[in-house]
Amino acid sequence: MSWFINFDVVSGQVIEPSWGPTRTEEDALTHVQRLIASDPHVTKWHLMLDNLNIHQSEALVRWVAEQQGIDQETLGVKGKSGVLRSMESRAAFLHDSTHQVVFYYTPKHASWMNQVEIWLSILVRKLLKRGNFPSLEDLCDQILAFITYYNATMAKPIKWTYTGLTY
Repeated sequence: MSWFINFDVVSGQVIEPSWGPTRTEEDALTHVQRLIASDPHVTKWHLMLDNLNIHQSEALVRWVAEQQGIDQETLGVKGKSGVLRSMESRAAFLHDSTHQVVFYYTPKHASWMNQVEIWLSILVRKLLKRGNFPSLEDLCDQILAFITYYNATMAKPIKWTYTGLTY
């Protein structure tokens, strides 16, 4: 079972989670499309993600290009040329601030900067460590119920500070 979690840093709420048996670039694209469709009044989306390869995929690039009216033929060939040449070139394209959906990536090896990771640690402590899940369906139901409970009673922006390294 694989989950995609969105954390609204302004409200501190989990929004539009999705889950399924796989974690492919198509799954990631479907999740992003679902998130964007969840609020058609938002004119510009800023998404912070880690550096997982599916977060910089050909499918995401092609979808963003389509949204922006960019000709698919100009994107190049995955692994060979153009925007699709490498993960770095795809990430740069997805980070373009002129797009309706702009992707930002946390630095590698900096999961402590990713607020979804902080929320996941809350999920583990409050539900998963103590939980009893007789089936995957029950696990999903309990996670969704926890998200509803969390959003109603616990959600607030996460305030964290980094004091630097001490030697």
